[in-house]
Amino acid sequence: MAELLDAMAVAATGVKAQAMRLRYVTENVANADTPGFRRKTVPFEVKDLGRGLHGVETGRVDLDPADLARIYDPGHPLADATGSYDGSNVKLIFEIADAREAQRSYEANLQMFDQARKMAGASLDLLRR
Repeated sequence: MAELLDAMAVAATGVKAQAMRLRYVTENVANADTPGFRRKTVPFEVKDLGRGLHGVETGRVDLDPADLARIYDPGHPLADATGSYDGSNVKLIFEIADAREAQRSYEANLQMFDQARKMAGASLDLLRR
């Protein structure tokens, strides 16, 4: 029974980490057209859960060091003397790929949690008989 609870604890860390990752992906998509916005990335780190268990947690949020896109628009209020301004470095195709990967990982962790929960419930039902 303890192993099932351990599996649920590990899966819960994965669900939480992927939810946080999805949060930053949505922030990036929402700010794709914001001048000067830098894409946010979040690394995963190993989390010690005790009893020899390891889960995952999000690390410190980093800003993507890639160059900002130069946009030529002389009528824009932020345009400099050359008629250009710095856009964002968000690439929507990367964000879509990250969102899909995070969603699938989230669902896999949620499925693992649900299976462990069902198995624990079935074990308790057997003990009641």
